[in-house]
Amino acid sequence: MSEIAPLIALAGNPNSGKSALFNALTGARQKIANYPGVTVERKSGHFTFADGRPAELVDLPGSYSLDPTSPDEEVTRSVIMGLQKGERRPDAVILVLDAANLDNHLRFALEVIALGQPVVVALNMMDLAERDGLTLDPAKLEQALGVPVVPTVAVRRRGLEDLSAAVEGRLLHKPDNIEPVVAKDRDHGLSKQAKRIANLAIVSETAGRRWSERADRLFLHPFAGPIILFAVLFVMFQAVFAWSEAPIGWIESASEWVSASIEANLPAGFIRDFIIEGAIGGVGSVVVFLPQILILFLFILMLEASGYMTRAAFIMDRLMASVGLSGRSFIPLLSSFACAIPGIMATRSISDPKDRLTTILVAPLMTCSARLPVYAIIIGAFIPPTQVGPGIGLQGLVLFGLYVFGIVGAMIVALVLRSTVTKGPNSGFLMEMPKYQLPMMKDILIGLWQRAWIFLRRAGTIIFAATVVLWLLLTFPKVPEESAMSQVDYSAAGRIANVIAPVVKPIGFNRDIALALIPAMAAREVAVAALATTYAIDATDEEAEARSLTERLQSRWSLPTALAFLAWFVFAPQCISTIAVTRRETNGWKWPTFMVVYLFALAYVAAGITYWSAVALGL
Repeated sequence: MSEIAPLIALAGNPNSGKSALFNALTGARQKIANYPGVTVERKSGHFTFADGRPAELVDLPGSYSLDPTSPDEEVTRSVIMGLQKGERRPDAVILVLDAANLDNHLRFALEVIALGQPVVVALNMMDLAERDGLTLDPAKLEQALGVPVVPTVAVRRRGLEDLSAAVEGRLLHKPDNIEPVVAKDRDHGLSKQAKRIANLAIVSETAGRRWSERADRLFLHPFAGPIILFAVLFVMFQAVFAWSEAPIGWIESASEWVSASIEANLPAGFIRDFIIEGAIGGVGSVVVFLPQILILFLFILMLEASGYMTRAAFIMDRLMASVGLSGRSFIPLLSSFACAIPGIMATRSISDPKDRLTTILVAPLMTCSARLPVYAIIIGAFIPPTQVGPGIGLQGLVLFGLYVFGIVGAMIVALVLRSTVTKGPNSGFLMEMPKYQLPMMKDILIGLWQRAWIFLRRAGTIIFAATVVLWLLLTFPKVPEESAMSQVDYSAAGRIANVIAPVVKPIGFNRDIALALIPAMAAREVAVAALATTYAIDATDEEAEARSLTERLQSRWSLPTALAFLAWFVFAPQCISTIAVTRRETNGWKWPTFMVVYLFALAYVAAGITYWSAVALGL
């Protein structure tokens, strides 16, 4: 009977080059299946030692810790500890570490080494570390860890023979069993130890890497980090108003010139009214906010390209942990600031079903770019452009407050959901920090062009279609000449709005707002277009028609009504596409219905509290 080939487990963090090393060692001698009872893939192959003896190599799923937070990490832990059904305990473990991110990868390595099994460390991607200006001493690392350390470059097949020899030698060593590290003491202790060992192994590093570490000490500081993050966001929202004033004026002037030209060259009638009141008055009132959207995304793209956005995720992870969410939820929620649809789709990366569902349900509360035109028009109309401090405008401060209001609301809702309908254990999260780098202007410009194109395409399709339908409903039937009733009140849209108006009157909304809320279900920006179209049709003379939407709002709305309108749009699920993607991601109508009901309820309550509080304060 032939001797059973030793089983070697290949383990490490995701993105450590583990799969490249597996392919380099096994070549085409690979087999792929699933572990019994789970959907996690089992990838195994064979290689031979220098003396010709065979060995089986199993490529374990990437893992950050032996405290599993996903099915992949559960399988890795079970295989290493000999607990996986249908899998024998490995005779040795090859730990693959990314040389350029040594302190992050050492944390998991220390956990595995503490189990007392034969371990060999493959210090992989040494070429990339050297390229980044980092020189390591494998001998010092080996001394600190107490296990063999072999430098490798898997993609170039460098160090494979030395690695094979180290594993063969390690199989002859039978270490005494060591008690595993206690889970509750693991996080802080191992992270600190990993950092210390990584520093011992560093021979030299560039000034850039040292600067990066010093920057992280500041940006990731428990107290200074959140302050810096909120300061960055504060500057961003100040810029949205301060930098956009001139380009908005250019777009408004162009829109007025086009309207005047059409009025001068087309005879009065259906076509002229449709173009001026419906197309230009409706769609144009939304397009005017393109500069503000581009300024917002300029900051977001710069933060992403610089490497700071991942640091922001790390900072926000602490906040989300306090409400029952993990850092895995941050990226989907961050994506929701652009649009809730890709944010909800991004929750597929969250393995815990309760955590994922909670993230889906709160994603619409993140202030998406579609809300910006609504916020901008109301803030521009009712909040004076005064300075409350050096370089601090009141309008930008209010916009910043609305974003904070949405974030705080999302966190409160998440806490309530995790304590009730999505109750379950919290899952952990580890992340790797990318290096800081200067953003490439070409990439930034491409990103801005893509956002502009998406916005303009949306304006030319969804917003245009909704505006046309609304204009037709406002235009027909025509009010009789002898009637004193306004065209809006007599129209089909006006009659519909009059039915809805009593429902929203207690929260300070008028008929015009009730009318705007219906088409705004197609897209939030349509609310601005709907108001512009309504007031254009309702204009009684040329002087009234020439007034801007801002001026019309100031004359028809009170400040409490305007503030209530803002509060409504912080919470209201005014987006059919978001509801549709929620139904798709949750495989039914149960949770989309729940989401719509609770968000409308929150919006109604928030708007009502805002309105009556403002009235009580005499605003």
